[in-house]
Amino acid sequence: MTTTFNYLQKEYGPLMSLTALAKTLDRSPQGLRVSLNTSSDISRAINSAKRKIGRRIYFQTEAIAKIIDGEASSNE
Repeated sequence: MTTTFNYLQKEYGPLMSLTALAKTLDRSPQGLRVSLNTSSDISRAINSAKRKIGRRIYFQTEAIAKIIDGEASSNE
């Protein structure tokens, strides 16, 4: 496990909300929503970590840590 993952896991748990992800990426939640609707490599990678529980959207912390560390690709 990486230190990025350990930090995010301790801070947010196994799933991150959109607000938590926006805070981690130093973006506004609305700006992040707009960015995730584009067809860039990073948006595809982040969208692959997306999980929907009921009406809420969460992102897998482990996958986000890999994206931040540069270990993940958009094809996962």
